[in-house]
Parts: sequence; structure tokens; C-alpha cells
Amino acid sequence: MERERKNTVTEISYILQQEEGTTEKTDSLSSLPQALFNYINSIVGSGIIGIPYALHRAGFGLGLLLLMVVAVITDYSLILMVRCGHISGRFSYPGIMEAAYGKWGYYLLSVLQFMYPMLAMISYNVVVGDTLSKVLIRFLPAWDIGSMGTVRFLVVFVVTVCVVIPLCLYKNVSRLARASFLSLACVVFILFAVILKFISGDYDVVPSVDSSWRFANIDVIPAIGLMAFAFMCHHNTFLVYQSIRGATLERWEKVTHISIAFAWAVAALFGITGYATFKALSQGDLLENYCWDDDLMNFARVLFSVSILLTFPIECFVSREIVKNQIHRYQSSTPVDSYEKDSDPTHALGEDNDVLSTRITLAIVLTAFLISPMTECLGPVLELNGLLAAIPLAYVLPGLAYIQMESHSLFSREKLPAVGLVAFGTIVTILGSASLLVPSLTGDCKSNIVLDYCKNYGS
Repeated sequence: MERERKNTVTEISYILQQEEGTTEKTDSLSSLPQALFNYINSIVGSGIIGIPYALHRAGFGLGLLLLMVVAVITDYSLILMVRCGHISGRFSYPGIMEAAYGKWGYYLLSVLQFMYPMLAMISYNVVVGDTLSKVLIRFLPAWDIGSMGTVRFLVVFVVTVCVVIPLCLYKNVSRLARASFLSLACVVFILFAVILKFISGDYDVVPSVDSSWRFANIDVIPAIGLMAFAFMCHHNTFLVYQSIRGATLERWEKVTHISIAFAWAVAALFGITGYATFKALSQGDLLENYCWDDDLMNFARVLFSVSILLTFPIECFVSREIVKNQIHRYQSSTPVDSYEKDSDPTHALGEDNDVLSTRITLAIVLTAFLISPMTECLGPVLELNGLLAAIPLAYVLPGLAYIQMESHSLFSREKLPAVGLVAFGTIVTILGSASLLVPSLTGDCKSNIVLDYCKNYGS
């Protein structure tokens, strides 16, 4: 989740430097270790909060295997994107899609890039409503637990009006980049808290049902969507690549391999520890599994909410700029070849566009607010985002771009892995979208009740 914010801020800074014609680009290039840290920071995000739930959906054994498969496929797709950049001579995601498929490739990418942050913002409202409601109940015990739905709605409403809207209307978005380290620190703290709770045995009372350690379950496709969301970092690919001093395909492959391997280790550690604690009871937001009077995890809930609130305005910024670019292109009949110029945020933040920016921002924020009460379950929202946006962005489009631009035959040794990547992404997206159509609105989480094992927690 927070990685989308970091990617966008980095992209803004890069474009502004290009427009200003700075001569300091060479001095700002990063070494290989620095590039590794930046890339790892962009991959390891709050999506790992749903990995235990993904293991529950797919089955513990098969889920761990799928986590490795998704990591390997993501690794290949990231390398493939840079290869496409070298073939086309255009080192940006929109650039390679435009080079491969013209304006329709650009428009398809725009739709998916709008959908991804929009669904992320909806999931943020779900998380903030659930987590802060639990904290309020803990410190305001006079509140009726039976009215949790009302409390949750009021929390989201107050946060939207008092925090989210002011932040989303904030013009100097680049200053929010300072929160990147804080967001990563929050995720690291939550990981250590989860490990500590597992080691301490505080939740040994959680019952283990027959399906807890089943090797495989039937919900494989939704689990893949959740895992793909956790590894989604493709918007950042060319920015990290071009930041490497002496960048080559060989150096890029090394950076990608190490970064993905580290991200997989973190996700696997979080998934194994979280699932071992709650087993088949693991929910889409693992923090929902912890008891309401567990003060350490309440602190983790607050940190998670803070991280999300710092992320929300940048997700909104991404969606807003996509809408404004489309309006600008339509009004001026701008050629497709001027994408990079149209995407310059200096245009979007001009004084003449303040009213338009405000209207679009309010429309996006209020849409996310109105949709979020339709579900109290984070898992299905993350799955939908993974299946409808993350998988096409991460697997289908890079594979299609490479197939279109690479000169060898379709089933040649050079193209065959890309064909498999597209086929995998397409099949998972189609099957997953159909299976999640109804469950995405309901889900099986238990956010409004005190779980049985929590009734005697701490006694």
C-alpha cells in the first residue's frame, strides 16, 4: 500500500528534474547497495498483512509454494520490463505500452493504474475503520460493542473529513515522501510484534480445526491475487533502474533477484508466523485476529492506521492525475506521443487547475468512502485489487509488450516464457474475477464480534 505513494513521489521528483534540465543527475545516481535498499523499500509494504490469510485460502503447504512461484514470476516480469525499455528506447511503463500498442495500450494502462489506487483507498477505509474501532472500544469500554458497525462508520467519516480530505488537497505532495521511512518502520514493528506474540504463546488458546494444516485448499486463485498485490512494485521499475550508476541489464538482474528474494523472505516469515498463531482462523487483516484488549497489538493497529493515512493522499494523487490527464488530452486533442509532457505534475498543480483538482479530489475521496461500508472484510478487497489490477499490471501487460516488440517468432525460446507469463496472468484474472464477484461484497470475516479465544485473554 505505502509503496504506491513512494513510487509516485519518486516519479514526481524525477519528472521535475527532467523538466528543469538539471545537471546534477549523475551526482544523484545510486550505487548498487543504495538501489537495493530503494527497491526493497518499494516492494515490502503493508500487503504482507494479508499473507497469512492467503495461506489459509490456498492451504498452508501449497500457499508457501505459491508464494515462491509468485516471487519468481514477479522477478521475471520486472526484468522483462527493462528489456522492453531497451528494445523500444522508452524507459517508462506508459512508454513501452505506447510503443507496443499505441494509444490503446496507453489507455488500457491508464484504466488499470486508476483502478489499482482506487481499490487501495477503499481497502484503507476498511482497515482504518476496523482497527481504530477496536482501539476506541478498548479505551472507551462504555461504548456498546453491538453498535460496532455505527462506530466503524463514524470513525471512517471523521477520519475522511478531518484527515484524509485535507491531506489529499495538500498541494506540495512531494513533502509526504518524508513519511516513507516511517511507513516501512511501521511494517517492521508489526512484523516483530507478530513474531513476539507467536513466541510468547499468548494465543496458544486459539483452537486448531481439522483444516488448519491442510496442504491444499480450493481457493488457490484468490490467494494468488493477494500474493501478487503484496509483490506489486512495477510502477517503480524504471525509476530504480535509471537511478543505478552504470545501469546495465546484468546489474539490474542482480538488483531484482536480491530485492525479490528479500521481500519473499519477509513475506514468508510474516505468513508462517501469523498463520501458525491463528491457523484456519486467519483473517484478511491479520490484526483483526488479535484480541481487543491486547495493548501491544492495539499499538500496532494505531501504527498501521497512521501508515495508511499517510499513504491515502498519494493514492488519491495517482487517481486524480490520471483523470486530469485524460481530461486534458480530450480537451486539447493531445497526441499520444506527448504522454510524458502531459503527465508532468507541474501542469496538474498549476493555479488554473485548482478548482478542477479540488472537484476531482473530492469525487475520488467520497467515492471511496461510500463504497467502503459495503464490506468489513479486507481480504476480498485485497484479492480483487490483486486480480483485477495488480496481476494485469505485473504480468499480463509486460508480457504482451515484450511479445509485440521482440522480433522472434511467438513460440521461440526468447518469447515462450513471456507467452507463459501472459497466459498465467490472464487465466488467474478471469477465474479469480468470476469467483470473487459475490464473496467480495460479503466475505467471511468476523470484525464485529469478540472471538471466543479472546473472552479469557489475559486471565
